Amino acid sequence: RGVAVSTAKWTAEHCIQCNQCAFVCPHAVIRPRLLSEAEKAAAPEGFATLAVKDQPGQFFHLAVSSLDCTGCGLCVDTCPAKVKALGMELLSEQMPGCAERWEYAEKKIAYEPLPAGSKITVKTSQFLQPLHEFSGACAGCGETPYAKLLSQLFGDRMMLSNAAGCSTVWTAGSPSVSYTKNKNGHGPAWGFSLFEDCAEYGFGMALGVNQIRNRLALMASEAVNSDVPADAAQALRTWLEGKDSGAGSRERAAALEAALEKHQGGNALMRRIHALGDYFVKRSQWILGGDGWAYDIGYGGLDHVLAQNEDVNVLVFDTEVYSNTGGQASKATPLGAIAQFASAGKASSKKDLGLMAMSYRSIYVAQVALAADKAQTLKAFMEAEAYPGPSIIIAYAPCINHGIRGGLTNSAAQVKEAVEVGYWPLFRYNPLLSAGGGNPFRLDSKAPQGDFAAHLANEVRYSALRKQFPERADALFASAEKAALDRYAVYANLANTVK
Repeated sequence: RGVAVSTAKWTAEHCIQCNQCAFVCPHAVIRPRLLSEAEKAAAPEGFATLAVKDQPGQFFHLAVSSLDCTGCGLCVDTCPAKVKALGMELLSEQMPGCAERWEYAEKKIAYEPLPAGSKITVKTSQFLQPLHEFSGACAGCGETPYAKLLSQLFGDRMMLSNAAGCSTVWTAGSPSVSYTKNKNGHGPAWGFSLFEDCAEYGFGMALGVNQIRNRLALMASEAVNSDVPADAAQALRTWLEGKDSGAGSRERAAALEAALEKHQGGNALMRRIHALGDYFVKRSQWILGGDGWAYDIGYGGLDHVLAQNEDVNVLVFDTEVYSNTGGQASKATPLGAIAQFASAGKASSKKDLGLMAMSYRSIYVAQVALAADKAQTLKAFMEAEAYPGPSIIIAYAPCINHGIRGGLTNSAAQVKEAVEVGYWPLFRYNPLLSAGGGNPFRLDSKAPQGDFAAHLANEVRYSALRKQFPERADALFASAEKAALDRYAVYANLANTVK
């Protein structure tokens, strides 16, 4: 697209191969790749590589799509190297050659699954192919890195119900959809519904798939107990044992497919099972939307769906305001923030959606902030998807509507500070931990420290109130800090007492 004047450029000799830049990139234009000796030898001119430590014969390359980069600079800000391995350079000076290098990395170097049994970390997760890319989001968007990470972890078997709002606009900016597929043709199945019924729409998807898979399980059980070849019976048994587990689902499905194709000719039951092959893989059902949907207009439906104890996952992009419709206040808007319909600063506290969900005691709940704690965000995603019941992840998403000083380029630092001062606590609530007598609640952020008021002053939605109504601002900001400390105290108490 070539939409940015200056775009990210990688300097290989400074790189420590941590992949944090790729983790935060909102548009999936930064992708670490691993090459063999042969792939390195065939690379085009200027294709820089680094030897991979402790992996002889493997080489590291950080691919950057300069023509898709929006120039937000988050990668530069995030790079932890002593001398930054990424910098912004005029796109005109990176041409020609940048497109050729990107095309080689994407089309000639295969994305490989992580070795069996290996741990998914912040670093290793970024070697997985993003199945959400080049969206229509603002430069530096705080929502899209979550969608990208989701697609890397579970994208080849995902079904998505998306609430109308920003997340549908940056996904389906005509004429394209930013969810894509891998070399096998697998990728997220995406659809969006009305603002008010996204949860119900996703719930219906899950119920429909479950009905077919339950029927499939009945037929598989019947086949195992009938006169079928031993290898087919074993494949069916293995599939039945792992039917509801996402881990290894593709492999079990492939083994079952191969066994059925080999033997289905003379067995009507096996032919019927084979005809439902699209349902061999465990679907990962996700429901996505912003805080206007989750906290406000769609909350009744969301609450109903979470209460049904079905295996559905919810991801809330919390920008604390109706981002797509002009910046109106939502129940996620914090005390003291300016928004439409709260032009003199919102006078009521932010709704605690996570605490409300935890009251069911059967829902996995997490509150995350990707820029502040990448590992905690990754853990929450993995735990939520693996949890055999409903889950909800509330993700802090800095937005252009916040008016962060210096723009969204500085959003990572602002998010880190939000966690430090107690504005946005991080936690995970996993009901499975209580089964053995443990505490299901994990408070992942430290006790608040730092200047809360100074943090607010870095955003126009707060600083504008002080300019217009200084006395009201003093009162509201003091109340906002107390509310934040009180909320953290509630979480700290849960971390120490809940069983």
